[in-house]
Amino acid sequence: MNFDIPWLFEQDPGVQALAGVVAMCALAYVARALVHLLLQQGFGRWAQGLQGRWARVMLHRTVLRRLSQIVPSLVIQTTVGLVPHLPGAAVSIIRNVAVAVTVLHVVRILMALLDAVQEDHERAGEAVTAPARSIKSHIQLGKLVLMLIGSLVIIAALIDRSPLILLSGLGAMSAVLLLVFKDTLLSFTAGLQLASNDMLRVGDWIEMPQLGADGDVIDIALHTVKVQNWDKTITTIPTWRLMSESFRNWRGMSEAGGRRIMRTIRLDAASVHFLEPKDIDRLRHIAILRPYLERKLQEVQGTNAELGRKLGDLAKDPANQRRLTNLGTLRAYIDAYLRQHPGIHQDMTLMVRAMEPSPQGVPMQIYCFTASTAWVVHEGVQSDIFDHLLAILPEFGLRLFQEPTGHDIADGVRSGLALAARD
Repeated sequence: MNFDIPWLFEQDPGVQALAGVVAMCALAYVARALVHLLLQQGFGRWAQGLQGRWARVMLHRTVLRRLSQIVPSLVIQTTVGLVPHLPGAAVSIIRNVAVAVTVLHVVRILMALLDAVQEDHERAGEAVTAPARSIKSHIQLGKLVLMLIGSLVIIAALIDRSPLILLSGLGAMSAVLLLVFKDTLLSFTAGLQLASNDMLRVGDWIEMPQLGADGDVIDIALHTVKVQNWDKTITTIPTWRLMSESFRNWRGMSEAGGRRIMRTIRLDAASVHFLEPKDIDRLRHIAILRPYLERKLQEVQGTNAELGRKLGDLAKDPANQRRLTNLGTLRAYIDAYLRQHPGIHQDMTLMVRAMEPSPQGVPMQIYCFTASTAWVVHEGVQSDIFDHLLAILPEFGLRLFQEPTGHDIADGVRSGLALAARD
């Protein structure tokens, strides 16, 4: 192609060169518009009907748009030598700038491909129940590498030197580069370890008290992990700290299908006593407790009969007999109550135990798992259980332990003064 127009500008080479440059730019613009129309209207509509993941990535609308943007620089660097009367230095400068712009657009196309890969990965993760592993850190690292390589090639093109010359000079700057990209290298290594060991995913509930993080992971990037706390604040954690410090991931609880209840009722030790026959008869009316009482009474009668044969008349003393206590009966009641509760996971550990007495009373600990891992449901089931247990204590002759309040002390003082006045 030759942009020489002798019939119009035979006597002015400068005007011919200017006209050639204008015609070259117009050709580049028209070529870009045609390619853009072809890619967007042709391949863009075709891509909408494709089912393959890589086809959707390669024909992503952003990739196609940026692919059309590379056309003008390609046209300019291939046709600039055909412009008549254009000085050699100008041709070299224009071609070098066009090559640099071409490299820039190639880098942008590759970055758009990486974005399309990430978008497709996230879309595929939303289609399944379990959150997919985040690849955002890998995508960001790939972009960083592309920008570094692209910058070297662009600079080499502008100064018309081989990129290898620039790379050879980077050896002396390696120590500086390591210092500058220290956090990037640490974060990338930590990200690889987190991903390879499946330690963290978007959507996981994690706790990291030393950094004030307690909530769901909403983003895993190259340098940072964002956690949305339960109060809707955002905690940003450097990725490398997740490998250098400990954190708790609640994903196992969610996958197991049960959420733990481990709470204690503290009972007044002074209210613990043996059950009398009338107490046993009254408690037999509790349906879920009757099988336990019948079984236990048979054991107690058998044991006492054996003691009678061994001890003789001494076996008639209540202190030498085996007897039921209200504390042990309450423990059996709680166990039976939990085993028939619809909100408790029956295939997981279920235990009711009396712990070591303390100045705050006798602790009765309940250890079980709810059938739902949802926080609201879990708290509702737990509250219903303990509401019931606190209300049922008087049936067993037990009292809840609590520290004396100002009203208790005032009542005691008034009672003491009344007795003193009566005496």
